[in-house]
Amino acid sequence: MDNTTVKTDVLIIGGGPSGLSFAIRLADLLKKKGMEQRILLIDKGNSIGSHIISGALVRPGIFSELLPDTPLEEIPFDSKVSSNKMYMLSKKGKIKIPITPPYMGNKGHYTASLGELCRFLASKAEEKGVEIYPGFAMSDILYDEKGKVIGAKTIDTGVDQQGNRMENFQEGTRVEAKLTIFAEGSRGSLTKKLIRKFNLDEGRNPQIYSLGCKEVWSVPEGTIAPGEVYNTMGFPASDFGAFGGGFIYGLKENKVALGLVIGLDYADPTFDTHNAFQIWKTHPFVSRFLKGGKILEYGAKTLPEGGYYAVPKLFTDNALIVGDSAGLLAMPALKGIHLAVHSGMIAAQAALEALEKNDFSEKTLQAYEKLIKESSVHSELHRNRNFRQGFVKGMIPGMFHFGTQLISGGAGFCGRLKTHSDSEATKTVAEAKKPLFKEKYKDLEFDKELTFDKVTDVYYTGVAHDDHQVPHLQVNDPETFNAVNIKEYGAPCQYYCSAEVYEVHTDREGKQELRIHFENCLHCKTCDIKEPAGGITWNVPYGGNGPDYKYM
Repeated sequence: MDNTTVKTDVLIIGGGPSGLSFAIRLADLLKKKGMEQRILLIDKGNSIGSHIISGALVRPGIFSELLPDTPLEEIPFDSKVSSNKMYMLSKKGKIKIPITPPYMGNKGHYTASLGELCRFLASKAEEKGVEIYPGFAMSDILYDEKGKVIGAKTIDTGVDQQGNRMENFQEGTRVEAKLTIFAEGSRGSLTKKLIRKFNLDEGRNPQIYSLGCKEVWSVPEGTIAPGEVYNTMGFPASDFGAFGGGFIYGLKENKVALGLVIGLDYADPTFDTHNAFQIWKTHPFVSRFLKGGKILEYGAKTLPEGGYYAVPKLFTDNALIVGDSAGLLAMPALKGIHLAVHSGMIAAQAALEALEKNDFSEKTLQAYEKLIKESSVHSELHRNRNFRQGFVKGMIPGMFHFGTQLISGGAGFCGRLKTHSDSEATKTVAEAKKPLFKEKYKDLEFDKELTFDKVTDVYYTGVAHDDHQVPHLQVNDPETFNAVNIKEYGAPCQYYCSAEVYEVHTDREGKQELRIHFENCLHCKTCDIKEPAGGITWNVPYGGNGPDYKYM
């Protein structure tokens, strides 16, 4: 990767489950055909898995399909689900939901660290001849003279915070490919550019997202058995009309994974998912699992929740989109790993045909979308095509919509339901319903044993960024941002950011300005999604920068 230009047959951007599954399946298909093609996978994390975070509950069957010669017991799942219970929480109480809601059962599934699974998949891919290069961040899509994708370029390094070249400046490497696979995960920065350039979301609903905050703890023996699964609804999200809930998963070696996932289409500009997560942990039902325990790791990420009607066109000349980048997430189960793996495998079939024909035009690559529509990926998304939109106006309307969808094959009584982007859902401080989150919890304190402030939690992410680079978080129009985003909206970024990246500083004269601590950034991209009027753009920092997750 130290040449000015690298040429490959296939370039995969992203080392998550979709990109790795694509690589494995394509390598297998090429071997069967006796074809030799160079497959290059590049990931921005300092190692495979370091930027990967999920709950995670995994359907094992898709991995058996991907790796038919690998016994299931060799795949590094954690524990088979032994019990699955759901509770509705009030501030102090709980009600057990007597039946498992449709599509939310976990019988036969496994708890897992998705990062560990990705490291395992990477080793399998390398055994099959796939070249994997972590620690390189792709900052730009490359186009030919006709405007068609021909690869991507890594970020220039050796510049100061103003963009001036330093003595160690090195121009980014051009990686030119016949076929480029966009597998960046949720709100991929290059995928976003690709979708906009080619209008791949034309006629679709805007993609909407949730933000999940997660911790992994070590707890006393006997606290929770491996494979025990609990999900919660209600408190504290319901107090603010927010969509979301919590999860608690028992793991091996006396560990527990827990988190809170909140839809980003809430209206309150001061709602704080990280702090809501800490408040949720104080509930007697949750805190009992952590008594006497110790936090090991913290992380945060977004999930694409828009569903069937928000999935963009998945192909253009010389390029395919897979996994979370394509918005392939199953609702209401909030599961995307199996769809990521499946979409990668299906994309590999289409890629094989293109490589055989040496034709990477839309005419050939449209086979990918056709195969998706013929698969269980499509049927799983389609049967709940209106689920998430039904909850835009609250829990009660949402449950009504869901009920009508269950008896109508997903259609409901209103047909296709529309959505607005998460940034449009945010109201100004004056418009938002009172009390605001920051007002209700103005006296919130963190004991640093059960609950943690953002800076303390960030310590448990292993995050690091090079100081000598242009900050990767860009305020698009500082003048408008100060006049509107700060003065009218109260600077929502200081609340929704789960890592204390954004700080509003007030000087002695009362003038306010935004300060950005990009070194804390966990790459969840909430700011790129939620900030009103598209006020902030998330770009890639240097390769290898960001969190360094181990258990996530």
